[in-house]
Amino acid sequence: MNLLKSTLFAAFACLVVPFAQAQGKTTLTVYTTLEKEQLAPYKAAFEKAHPEIQIAWLRDSPGIILARLIAEKDAPKADLLWGVPAMHILTLNKMGLIQPYEPKGYAQLKPRFRDSVNKPPVYTGNEAWMTMICFNTVEARKRGLPPPTQWSDLAKPIYKGQITMPNPASSQTGYLGVNHWVQSMGEPAAWKYMDGLHANIAMYTHSGSKPCKLAATGEYVIGISTDITAPQLKSKGAPIDIIVPTDKLGWDIESTAIMKNTPKLAAAKVVADWVTTKEANEQFNKFMAVVSHPEVSQVPPNYPANAEAMMADDNVTTAVDNLTRLTNEWVRRYDGKSEPKPN
Repeated sequence: MNLLKSTLFAAFACLVVPFAQAQGKTTLTVYTTLEKEQLAPYKAAFEKAHPEIQIAWLRDSPGIILARLIAEKDAPKADLLWGVPAMHILTLNKMGLIQPYEPKGYAQLKPRFRDSVNKPPVYTGNEAWMTMICFNTVEARKRGLPPPTQWSDLAKPIYKGQITMPNPASSQTGYLGVNHWVQSMGEPAAWKYMDGLHANIAMYTHSGSKPCKLAATGEYVIGISTDITAPQLKSKGAPIDIIVPTDKLGWDIESTAIMKNTPKLAAAKVVADWVTTKEANEQFNKFMAVVSHPEVSQVPPNYPANAEAMMADDNVTTAVDNLTRLTNEWVRRYDGKSEPKPN
């Protein structure tokens, strides 16, 4: 009888202990704008290093995530932001929604990935993305179109009806372009340039990747688009060149930040510490070419070797300050060529 009791107790323990361990885990609600294919690998890598914490993702596009966070400002549901644009985090910080925190490995990160304004920082950069030009070489030859070499080329009449770009009011990738043109050219010259560009635009999309996809299929010759999509399409055989304009690239940083008043602050800090590690950046580098850790620099196939060096010296704080005004003015001037918004 004692043997039977011992056996039953052991079997019961085998069931209860894992359940108790699972119950003891902290689950973080993490809002993200990362691509869907990044979520499972990042979650697995982090939870392997820290099995006491579970990540529960809520993913959407940057504009929708920002709008959701603002709508929830009086009763925040997120504990942590991971893979959210630094510009959006700075916007949320102005509203008092971000908990400043300097992670343990923060000082070793590349300068561009560190918050240059707030001490302690309100965000920690993980990965950079930027705006480039996708150029269909086959269709360009058919239509007698030369490859552009700088942004100003895209305003030349020869490209009329051959260009698509993201709408900056709905796509952060689109705003990276507008912000860069304003900061590099000066605002009056930038609007004059965008007037010429608008004359050549066939359609403004609500997706940062769609213009490159349209160029890859040959529907249009040129797509102003994100650097994430172009190398993947080219590696699959799309007849596109990836053009880095000589007058440099607009960019933003996918970042991590802690929501103020989260009841799970200690666990959120563990994630913020982990994203600065070489191990984490090796995961990021499987999807993104430009990451925060200085010792991680693998360049994906077909990715422009000079892209990081060609990131412009645009001021992120200025970009945030100008966001509403510039996008509203852009909509007033150019929104008539935007594709219908998805339901």
